[in-house]
Amino acid sequence: MTGWGLAVLDRLPLRGDERVLDAGCGTGQVTEALRDRLPDGEIVALDASPSMLEHARARLGDDRVTFLAHDLLDPIPIAPVDAILSTATFHWVPDHDRLFANLAAVLRPGGHLTAQCGGAGNIAAVEAAARELGRDVAEDKVFATPEDTTKRLESAGFVDIACALVPAPTRIPIEDLELYLATVCMGGILDNTPEGDRAALVAGVAGRMAEPVIDYVRLNISARRAP
Repeated sequence: MTGWGLAVLDRLPLRGDERVLDAGCGTGQVTEALRDRLPDGEIVALDASPSMLEHARARLGDDRVTFLAHDLLDPIPIAPVDAILSTATFHWVPDHDRLFANLAAVLRPGGHLTAQCGGAGNIAAVEAAARELGRDVAEDKVFATPEDTTKRLESAGFVDIACALVPAPTRIPIEDLELYLATVCMGGILDNTPEGDRAALVAGVAGRMAEPVIDYVRLNISARRAP
């Protein structure tokens, strides 16, 4: 996922002196690469998880980075930024209309939004296996289509919009599949599963998958705030 994030960063046009919002910085691996491309700029590293921000702060220190624990569903309490970068975050936000309105409100006119998240069809095989067990691994996620995302961005005041789905199937070593499912794909439903039942649920999903491949589908998003 860090590799995907770096590819998203490559799509963000930068001079090197901008103020950039990293919307969903996680542990700061992509944020670190972003800072390298902003020798005269600064970053607001935002994440909903205080523990993630602690990891990011340990990695990055305070050199040209401000850290903000915040939910993207709420108006973002920062000064305007020149650009917004986001990787592997938007599908965790349940209301994309509010998400894009909040991002537009802090992005300067003409500023770029460049993002990637899970899109329509993401982890469909994992979802199908979990449904056979009466569970929904996507119950806390939004895997949007390019068409719906384009409409929402237009409504929020964005122009020059380009949204596209990119399949990214990822084979996991069979001996690591259950650990990967538990830590990456199924964390939400496991949190709502009695601890003694979690291993059996993960094993049941793994056993129902035809092969140890996570059928990721990424939604690439590029847009500009209307001038």
